Amino acid sequence: MPTAMPNEPSPLRRRLALGLAGTTVLPALAACVAPAPPRVLSVGALFAGRIDDRGFMEAGWRGLERARTELGVATRHVAGVEPKRPLLAEALAGLAASGVDLVLAHGGQNNEACAEVAARTPGTRFVVVQGAVTGPNLASYEVLQEESAYLGGVLAALSTRTGTVGHLSGIRVRPGLKGRAAFAAGVAATDPKVRVLTTFCGNQDDAALARRVALAQMAAGADIVFTMLNAGRGGVTEACRERGTRQIGNVVDWVRTDPQVYLASAIADVSITVFQAIRDGRDGAFPAGAIRRVGLADPQAVRLSMAAEVPDAVRARVQRAAADIEAGRIRVPEAYEGPEFPIPA
Repeated sequence: MPTAMPNEPSPLRRRLALGLAGTTVLPALAACVAPAPPRVLSVGALFAGRIDDRGFMEAGWRGLERARTELGVATRHVAGVEPKRPLLAEALAGLAASGVDLVLAHGGQNNEACAEVAARTPGTRFVVVQGAVTGPNLASYEVLQEESAYLGGVLAALSTRTGTVGHLSGIRVRPGLKGRAAFAAGVAATDPKVRVLTTFCGNQDDAALARRVALAQMAAGADIVFTMLNAGRGGVTEACRERGTRQIGNVVDWVRTDPQVYLASAIADVSITVFQAIRDGRDGAFPAGAIRRVGLADPQAVRLSMAAEVPDAVRARVQRAAADIEAGRIRVPEAYEGPEFPIPA
């Protein structure tokens, strides 16, 4: 029977030594395995217009860029798509097929196309900014442009010298229609004798067309024009300079940009809702099946900016109207049933 050498460990000791070595190695291995980094949210955004239009589309672009820099999300975008349902649906489907986690459609003109694409792409989340559609994987975020537009109507009625004011927009999307109804209601509630000339010219970005319509409204007596346009707004601004007419802008603070032309701006900062939608998607708070709305209660998002020349008494009237809207004493209408000003030949 073989015997162990004096300095050789017995088989039992060898097994114990291996077992003890294993207990010391495992914690060391665990300490070397770093936790997996959090997954970066990827966002694909569609802008049915120019992201340098100094208006609605550019505001949405700023919200996307803010989310990229502040939230660390990965972003891609498609811009300049004509606002026709088949083209919008094609662009949205392309973004979804690229593998992004969240597809963001900027503008109410995307309502139908986004609902269609979301229904056939259940594994991707979709959101429409200034939208009115929902679904199991679809939400809408809306800045209540109509609330600041109503205040613009109050100001226009108190400021006109001719008794005639204008409204000019491009395409007939729900936020634009609500904004027109609100502006006209604000005028009528403040001074029913003031006439409102309202036109949807069919294009948000055609500056030459917008200028032609604005000049026709001015020729008909309008001395203040409320514009809900994108790149086309520049044409109205040119007409205002030529005729000494004042303008009320929208979305961003045009008073700060050009106080000689802009009497006010009905701010509806959609960059805030773009950022909120992406942050909610990152934080697991995506409101599938719901519409999230932001109004005058958040003055960073919705308010009426007024030029320094606006008298204190007029400012007070506007502020009272704002308080009444917030308190529910004024209900801002969403539909307009009056006459429309024709597009000049």
